[in-house]
Order: sequence, then structure tokens, then C-alpha cells
Amino acid sequence: MDHFPIFLSTRNARIIVSGGGDAAMAKLRLLMKTRGKIIVYAADATPEIKQWHTAGQLTLITRTMEAKDVVDATLFYGANEEAVEDARTAKLAKDAGALVNIVDNLADSQFITPAIVDRDPVTIAIGTEGAAPVLARAIKADLEERLPQSLGTLARIGKTFRAAADALPFGRARRDFWRSYYFNDGPKAISGGQEHVRPALNALLDQHLTKTARAGHVAFVGGGPGDPELLTLKARRALDEADVVIYDRLITPEILELARREATMIDVGKEGFGPSTSQEYINDLLVEHAQTGAQVVRLKSGDATIFGRLDEEIDAVDAHGIGWHIVPGITSASAAVATIGQSFTKRGRNASVRFLTGHDTRGFADHDWRTLARTGEVAAIYMGKKSARFIQGRLLMHGADRNTPVTLIENASRTNQRVLETTLDALPAALEAANMSGPALTFVGLAPRAALAVTPTLKLEEFA
Repeated sequence: MDHFPIFLSTRNARIIVSGGGDAAMAKLRLLMKTRGKIIVYAADATPEIKQWHTAGQLTLITRTMEAKDVVDATLFYGANEEAVEDARTAKLAKDAGALVNIVDNLADSQFITPAIVDRDPVTIAIGTEGAAPVLARAIKADLEERLPQSLGTLARIGKTFRAAADALPFGRARRDFWRSYYFNDGPKAISGGQEHVRPALNALLDQHLTKTARAGHVAFVGGGPGDPELLTLKARRALDEADVVIYDRLITPEILELARREATMIDVGKEGFGPSTSQEYINDLLVEHAQTGAQVVRLKSGDATIFGRLDEEIDAVDAHGIGWHIVPGITSASAAVATIGQSFTKRGRNASVRFLTGHDTRGFADHDWRTLARTGEVAAIYMGKKSARFIQGRLLMHGADRNTPVTLIENASRTNQRVLETTLDALPAALEAANMSGPALTFVGLAPRAALAVTPTLKLEEFA
């Protein structure tokens, strides 16, 4: 992030624009929405700028800008549409301490003006670091359609009510009140006219002042394989409401960004065959925070019900009478099999699929390897990289074909995803040569669909 977004106070600030053509007009249309004192320096200004001057919306001075003109200026826009004059006036503004923007010159600008969705006092700024103005405008158009014009009115009325709402305890109680206002009671009231909003606010506040505080609660949320677009709507809502998020190592930063800024974030990551947070400590954390009345999200990679030690955590909160619910997620095996264009079951090939974990090879001896070794059987093995040689040996011992296809998908659904296509015979050597460091799913009995272009794909012959 080269440009840090802030909202700068422009009330009574001196905003200088040098230039009187189309570039200046584009900036002025936005700047005139502020409460700043706008001064335009242009020897030759467009009729529109002259009209705005006559209407008192800005001050037009019909000459080029001089050093004394930018004293005490807050913002400066170089819109001369001429490089030499822009450079001259920008230097004067910088020397005077003003923040400088030169139209269509990102390199020499100290700030950029984003695309803006205006529902005053609600303002949404959209920036692309100057790389894709067309994209910024497309996002702006989409938001314009989604946000009702009445949103600004609701926000203005709500702003006048903030002191009264301070009667509610800080934190969740206030958030619940304002959530009800903006997403339920407020829109209903304003549909009958602006005069109905304030009475609705008073009634809503009375309701929340007498409302019993929500008890602590734990949501066991499946965070999916890593792509934030694969989160369910219910998972997004749980993250938005969470006071505390206790998350696993494989949860991606993009998903953690979806939690509220005020939420307490606790990393309890466990690494296969490496450093781990004890399960007992995680159980204690869940109980400790829920007992304070917090809404806790236990954020697990993939689906919480698959190899997630979910029952132990549910038993811990149950033992203390704490409420809980489960939000299913997309398991990484589902994301991975979609990546290679295959399905787990296929008519005439297999009517079932096995989900195994390779984290503990001692438990592998209990599996029905003879059945799994049959032609056409399919297995999805989580955390199976370290166990590759063991898996190969067990299957071959029970008669599996050495040419059985095996596919490994590293970092399924993420931007750094890789696919390794090999066979049971070559599995350990191919995996070692591929040097996979991320979490990987191993599919026994499945190869990437031939018609699908999977990128990047590491094929068996690369390790011959």
C-alpha cells in the first residue's frame, strides 16, 4: 500500500487549484462538495468555472499562481495540463507546506483523489494506487446501485442520536443497537417519511436499555481452504459479529481481514510435525472468553467437522454451559478436486470416497487398505506429504497397480496453488523433487482432467 487512505478535514481549509480547463473542472466538481475555501488561479478559465465563481461556489483569480498565493493552503491541485507550469506551481505549493496533487502525474503527487461514493455523511473512497481508474469507476458504479440515497439521511439523524445511545454499555450492546437501527428499524421508519425516524430511534433505545445482555457464545466456523470468496455468507456474518476470533495456522490473512478491527485475534496455530498449541489451552481460551460474555468465533481451516478435533472443543464449552453452534465450511478436499476438474465419485468407477489423515501414521494400520488398493477406488488424504512412502507401501502391499494415478494439490484455492500429477510408483520421489512446503491434499485414484488447463501443474516426467 503506497497510499494510506485517510479522511482529511476540509472545513474552512484553503484548497488551491492551478488551471482553468477540463482537468481543473473534473477536480472542482468533487471539491465543491467539501466545506473548503476553493481558489482557482487561471488566466483563461472555462465558462463553467466562471459561473461557479459568480455563484459563490469558489473564487476565481484570472492570473497564474504566485508563491504568496499558497501560504496556509492545505491542498493544492496542479491542473494546468502543461508539464512545465504544473511543475512550477507544484514546487511553490510544496515549499509552502501544502499537500500536492498533479493531475495525471502519480509520480510527482503526494496524494491521490479516489473515486468516491457520496451518501453524505457516509463517504466511500475507492483507490487503485493509480493503476486502474476504470476498475475504480466500475466499483463505484456498483456501490452506487447498492446503497440507497436514504442512507445519508439515516446517518445524519443517527449522528445526532449518538449522545443518547451512550446510555448503553460500550461494546456489543451499542453495536447491536446501531445494527438494528441501520439495517432494520431505520430503513422501515424512513420509508414512511423522515419525521418517523427519530421516534423509531427513541423506541429502539428503550428496547435495548431493557434488553438482557447476550450470553457468551462460541461459533465453530469452517474458514474454507483459503480463498475468501469460498467463505459462506453465514461464516462472513459470524466474523463480522465476533468479539474474539481464535484461529488456526492455515487461515489466510485475507480471511482474517474480514473480522472487525476491534475484535481480539488469537493465533492458536498447530503445525503438522512441528510446534503446536496444546488442545487443552485452546479449550481453556474458548471457555475463558465466552464466560466474559464475548461472542467467540473458533475459526478452523476447511470444514470444522473434518479432522478438526471439534468434539473436544464442544465438550469443553458444554461442560461450562456455554452455547455454541457450527458453521460448515468448504473442506480443502472439495476445493482441490474442483481444481483438477474431477468428482470424488463416478458411475461405474466408485460409489464412495475415503477421507483420511496422514498426520498420524500409527492409525493408518487400521484402514482397509485392501479395499482402497482396488482399481477405481478414490481416497483424499489430508496432511499426507510426510506419509507418502508409508501410503505407497501399504497400497502396493495389498495389490494396488503401480500406475495408479496420484495427484497432490498444494495450497488449494490460493494464489500460490500448485498441482503435482504422478503415479503411486513414483510418488515419494516426485514429492521430494517438487519440494512442496505448503499444506497439500493427496488424491489416490484421481488425475487432473485432461481437458483442463491447470496452472502450474508438475507432471511425472519432470521428475524422471
